[in-house]
Amino acid sequence: MFNRIIFLVMLFLVAVSAPLSRASANNMSMIRDAEVENTIRAYATPLLEVAGIDPQSVSIYLVKDNRLNAFVAGGLNVFFNTGLLMRAEAPEQVIGVLAHEIGHMAGGHLSRLHDAAGRATAESIVAMVLGAAATMATGRGDVGAAVIMGGQHAAQRNFLSHTRAQESAADQAAVNYLDATGQSARGLLRFMEILEGQDLLQTERQDPYVRTHPLTRDRIDFLRAHVARSPHSDAPSRPGYEEMHERMRAKLYAFLESPVRTLRRYPETDTSFVARYAQAIAYYRRPDLGRAIPLIDELIAERPEDPYLHELKGQMLFENGRAEEALAPYREAVRLLPHPLLQISLAQVQIELGTPDMLEEARQNLSNALKIEGDNGFAWRLYATALGRLGEEGLAAYAMAEHALLGQRLPEAAYYANRAEQLLPQSSPTWLRTQDIKAETERLRENQKR
Repeated sequence: MFNRIIFLVMLFLVAVSAPLSRASANNMSMIRDAEVENTIRAYATPLLEVAGIDPQSVSIYLVKDNRLNAFVAGGLNVFFNTGLLMRAEAPEQVIGVLAHEIGHMAGGHLSRLHDAAGRATAESIVAMVLGAAATMATGRGDVGAAVIMGGQHAAQRNFLSHTRAQESAADQAAVNYLDATGQSARGLLRFMEILEGQDLLQTERQDPYVRTHPLTRDRIDFLRAHVARSPHSDAPSRPGYEEMHERMRAKLYAFLESPVRTLRRYPETDTSFVARYAQAIAYYRRPDLGRAIPLIDELIAERPEDPYLHELKGQMLFENGRAEEALAPYREAVRLLPHPLLQISLAQVQIELGTPDMLEEARQNLSNALKIEGDNGFAWRLYATALGRLGEEGLAAYAMAEHALLGQRLPEAAYYANRAEQLLPQSSPTWLRTQDIKAETERLRENQKR
């Protein structure tokens, strides 16, 4: 859902680029989009399975940054810069990078973060983690930056850097995973060749991937030798992967670049599906719904079972004050794909319409979404709104307490938790959760005093 670009200060991003400053903190951001996230997850799932990692335990994050970078951090979390996704020439390049990063994950290379924690004070790490949570909950980068700046020290640039030995081990794991899934390692080799010339650049001009993943001639020679002997080197892309990749690139480009640049890259003379998809987004962003809506309707007529097309139409209409018209396409998107981000968008439309039936449906959609996205502050705020309008004051107070805690607004979290405690049936599951919120709020308050 690119209509909600969530500015998020990330501990890990700061660590791989430069020592933390207020300027750099405010420039870090993340985006959410069901189609892009699901595309990467489709690429990752076979690799994770052969690596012995449960795909459902891995989270995928999209970092709004034009530079080439991808990394794993903080456990089973994979981060991709939008710049890498847009510049990747084929799905095999993204898949190769994924295989390498999963090699770091499976190899336990993240354990070196414990050593890094000894160099960066615990207070600074806690502050940055809290800042990330605060920004996700509020959608405001300045809130997260303010929390982070309260830390006593900044994590250093090499916080996530890997050693050459770890890089070689991850490369070996990557080609093993690719062979095991019958996929070519040419994409990973091509990505490394793209980065090879950056070794001669000044550090500040290098892409972050080069600085945190040491690139050596031995590594490239290893990949070339593997490609030369692997029986899978000429394997074609899996069915559907190439279009998924081109759609992902077109969507990212159309939302993150100006409409003028998008229409230059995907001109009207190009009548392919992917080009018209990008054109529809560009016209919607101008905004020119007179051109955008007919284009998206044309695409939907060709592929009526595509949930992302219905989602895009709903977004176009809702953001232009046409909530009633947006309801049907959002409902169809959720019917086709009950993804939490789609459910949250549908619920927002239903709350805007505000009838009792709509509010009850919004409540159910948000309840379903929060089972998966329990750390989504925007969803908790919408949930509180729907519950409040339905007269469920105790549950609304509880939802506001969750929202405030995610945003690190501790007095507010304590207030709403106390109110929920008074209004909810004692010992009910939600009442018990309010006790957890109160305890966590108090713990965080004590930490702030130290």
